[in-house]
Amino acid sequence: MPSFDTICEANLVEVKNAVENTVKEITTRFDFKGTAASIEIKDKEITMVGDAEFQLTQIEDVLRNKLTKRNVDVRFLDMGDVQKMGGDKVKQVIKVRNGIESELAKKLQKLMKESKLKVQAAIQEDKVRVSGAKRDDLQAAMALIRKEITEVPLSFDNFRD
Repeated sequence: MPSFDTICEANLVEVKNAVENTVKEITTRFDFKGTAASIEIKDKEITMVGDAEFQLTQIEDVLRNKLTKRNVDVRFLDMGDVQKMGGDKVKQVIKVRNGIESELAKKLQKLMKESKLKVQAAIQEDKVRVSGAKRDDLQAAMALIRKEITEVPLSFDNFRD
């Protein structure tokens, strides 16, 4: 039976490279000299530190530009709240989305049921497997998912005929 997997995975190597390029730009920019501006990545969390929220916004802007140049969708970034640290420093944690959350998986499953296409959607850990009798139905399902789900960058993997 033909099937495909709907996944949400960022290229973590490219994300890490973008963060490293952002660090290089921050250390060389004049407006960041003598400030606490920094950015680092651990596992799937990016931590930005700055003197003020405005500075965090500037660092985020540089990061978004670097990610875009490396063909990484910025919708993978899940922005956290700005937190005050000791003194007058602030920090913000950005999570890199990896895997489909259960709420979105249920939404995808419901979308497939309501579409009247002859396909079934099954939630498997952090991905959704869509299977159907005809290849054309699966391609229609892919088109529907691309059209309806815009808040998260979804991709398709493991297409079997």
